[in-house]
Amino acid sequence: MTCPSVSDEEENVWSVVSKLDSDVLIGRLTQVSGENVSAQVHGPDGAYVCYLSTYASECQLGAAGTYTITASLYHGSGVGSYRLSIESTRRPSMCVRLPATFFSFTSTGHTGTLPAGLAARCFSFTQPTGTVLHVADPGGNGDVRGRILDGAHQPVCPVGDTRQCTLSQPGPYRLLLGEFYGAESSYTLKMPRISNPVGCPAVPLAGFGNPGAAVGSATVQYDEITCHALTTATAGAVVVRFNQHQNQHLDWTMYDAAGQRICDEYTNSRHCSLPGPGSYTLLVHNRHTMGEAITYQVAVTALHSNAGCAGATATTWDQPALLVHQTSGVQTNCQPFQGEAGDRVTAYGAPTVYNELSMWLVDQAGTPLCTEWSEEDGCVLPATGTYRMVSFLRYWETDSTDLTYKLQVRRLSAAVGCPTVTPGSYGAAPAGALGGIRCRTLDIPAAGAYLVQAVYADNQPEYAKVYDAAGLRVCGDVHCVFPAPGRYTMVLAGNVTTKVIDNDVEYAVALLPKAPSGCTPVSDAAHGQAPHQGTFAAAGQYDCLQLPSPAGARVVRVQAGDATGAANPEITVVDATGAYVCDIYSLRQYSCELTGTAPFSAVLNAPSEAPTGAYAVGFARVDGPPACPVLPRDATGVEVTTGASSFAACFSIPADQHAARESFTWTRTSGTGDARLSVLDATGVRYCGPTGYSVDRTITCTLPAGPVTVLLEADGVDATYRLTHRDGTTPAT
Repeated sequence: MTCPSVSDEEENVWSVVSKLDSDVLIGRLTQVSGENVSAQVHGPDGAYVCYLSTYASECQLGAAGTYTITASLYHGSGVGSYRLSIESTRRPSMCVRLPATFFSFTSTGHTGTLPAGLAARCFSFTQPTGTVLHVADPGGNGDVRGRILDGAHQPVCPVGDTRQCTLSQPGPYRLLLGEFYGAESSYTLKMPRISNPVGCPAVPLAGFGNPGAAVGSATVQYDEITCHALTTATAGAVVVRFNQHQNQHLDWTMYDAAGQRICDEYTNSRHCSLPGPGSYTLLVHNRHTMGEAITYQVAVTALHSNAGCAGATATTWDQPALLVHQTSGVQTNCQPFQGEAGDRVTAYGAPTVYNELSMWLVDQAGTPLCTEWSEEDGCVLPATGTYRMVSFLRYWETDSTDLTYKLQVRRLSAAVGCPTVTPGSYGAAPAGALGGIRCRTLDIPAAGAYLVQAVYADNQPEYAKVYDAAGLRVCGDVHCVFPAPGRYTMVLAGNVTTKVIDNDVEYAVALLPKAPSGCTPVSDAAHGQAPHQGTFAAAGQYDCLQLPSPAGARVVRVQAGDATGAANPEITVVDATGAYVCDIYSLRQYSCELTGTAPFSAVLNAPSEAPTGAYAVGFARVDGPPACPVLPRDATGVEVTTGASSFAACFSIPADQHAARESFTWTRTSGTGDARLSVLDATGVRYCGPTGYSVDRTITCTLPAGPVTVLLEADGVDATYRLTHRDGTTPAT
């Protein structure tokens, strides 16, 4: 009803006759214009029952009879108009009957408009008790909400947001629908039945490989659903695949015939276990953030079957990588292999062109194995039998016809097919010569620490992992402690399952005791003697030089400033046990304190991209009383001559011949190249430098009390330099 005018202290009284005891009314009073209007409901005896407002209010009545609604201006002055609407939940004024076809997935639903101010619109329907419905958001231009009541007039499910509704109590059922704020709004009711569904096109259960005609397709609008009927003759796991991009915007859920959720995309992305033979429903929901319709393809592949699998592969390391073809955007591939209980197996896969590869291991029932994160690599097989590596490429453009990727299925435990390497010697070609196959068997004669390094022909290192006979990780590369003598397996990028390394990729393996032996003795007074000269003859070669310096001494490396490639080797200093002491950075930028057990050795290897060539390197002890000639503190200074075998000069300055701040100048007087300068105190700590290389330069250093050592390093070319120093606190004249 609409009241065009109520003014001042006037009261409008409306009567409502309830023919049922304990009826529940839904009432709404909607302001049309003017001053605010309020209304109250009173019973036959005049007792207050409820208050009506713009929002739909529920009024619990008592005995059947006549109830009054009194409407008046809230503030008692002015003029206002309003609408008043009342509906009974137990005996509605009218209910729209929803036919059986309404609950089919092919139904377009029921569309209508709720007029402004309406308390509720009623719909009635019957369905078997236990029916599961997919109740879609009614949509419209307002906030349309409602609820479903069972045969006892009790709430069963809300209506508003998209949700499932189980009709857990007997019907018949009523659905009461309204707009939350009382505004006019369109709506569309859709409640397809998930249990024993009707209208779902069948999607056949596919085998591995190209699914052919066993593909479902549909177009689904934003926030709507489609469905597919699936039938299986046996229990088992399946995988649900959508074509590229669409699965980014689609959610899927699998239900059984009773409408019970079996699995969904988020918790069962790799597999869905169908508990028994029968019919299932795949429900697809479009949640595209841009509100777009999506046309998709979907295939459901039986993981518990070998149908469509490739031929069985062995797990030995010397067989070539498999080239797998994918000719459909919803294809799932299968690579079977035989395994024994306790075998630790791993797999490596990589697309031949850019893509993303998904792969996982399943048992004979199709159940994924080893899905949880582990510190160990590979997967231990629980029983003897046939296993399958399931895989597919995720990206599939519309113009794709045949995409490929490589796959390696390998056994980490008791690995077979790996060439054997025994420890080699420093100063010689690596123990494992250049050759193919991703793994090596390391034959270790005694427990202890070893240097293990794999390098390609250009000396570029490839990281590797080392495993014991059970396939458990022992160590990474470079530094490996073997707990006992025996055979171990080294695998290039052993834990990088996204990388395939073919058998024709050649690399060398250096396998050496970390405690060096047979090292060439060298001097630690390189400033006064010719540097040590050596040659790297092969990729992966390591040389070692024995230093005469005792424990506690500090040494630096001296080398020609223009040395490049193999002439500029990597250097690591170790003690007699092979324990790390320092590296090239400390030797070049600071100084290396020799800690640990003497004698100490410098281990050298050529840098990446420069596997072979000659080098010249020296070492200078820089702690203790300076053993170098004194650098005069006059204008003449000293002249330093450099060349290919003489590129470093050392001088000392007594404590009484330098200030707290001292300036040093070097100038090239003949030849080519440039030089750099460092100043160290009596303990070997570098106070200044190393500076940048320059033809001539003056630097000022803050020096400690006591004697200091000055080290000038030049390029390995013929040249002469003039080196002087003076008090840095006095301006130059």
